[in-house]
Amino acid sequence: MQRKILLLEDDLQLNDTIKQFLEHHHYTVLPSYDGHQAKEILYETDIDLILLDIKVPLQNGFDLLSELRKEGDETPAIFITSLHGVDDVSKGFNAGCDDYIRKPFALKELLVRIEAQLRKRYGSRENHIDIGNRLCYYPKEFRLTRDGKTIPLKNKEARLLSLLLEYPDKLVSYDKINAALWDFDEEPSAGSLRTYIKTLRSHLGKESIETVKNIGYRFVS
Repeated sequence: MQRKILLLEDDLQLNDTIKQFLEHHHYTVLPSYDGHQAKEILYETDIDLILLDIKVPLQNGFDLLSELRKEGDETPAIFITSLHGVDDVSKGFNAGCDDYIRKPFALKELLVRIEAQLRKRYGSRENHIDIGNRLCYYPKEFRLTRDGKTIPLKNKEARLLSLLLEYPDKLVSYDKINAALWDFDEEPSAGSLRTYIKTLRSHLGKESIETVKNIGYRFVS
């Protein structure tokens, strides 16, 4: 699936440059320009990785990440900053970052670091997931196959399938599903969600996705 990256950078030109580069490499980038805006996006959207500068308005990157970690948010985070001192690097890792890259940096190096963190988090699921019944899902490509032949899925259907497969045999709540499927400026639709579930069941089998009334859904492995 297309991984979602939150980008916190108050330099408008650099923010746009990084966004365009990562989107070219098939990532979804949600830009933010101050700590409060970043926090709002994080609370409303299921993010796969955070890129954040330290010296940003309203709440600096150190404090924002420390707050997220105290709340139990373990989303991989990479600081992108002009602060070069050893103490700053140490403070960054103490705040809970997973990596630290100093400005100016090559965009290709940033991409390598992002991919390394995503591999650590998602492991082999970045390649394919064997669902059974001759079905395989390739989350990085939004592709479901049976016997090697692609079964077309819409964007939100693919994102929903990826989320359910990430938690096999575990309940996935409506809140978590809504955060993963709809961006912070979109209104979740219960009717659309039911349609996506119906479509996935038609491909995977009716019993493959269990409804937990008024709570959410569970993929039955």
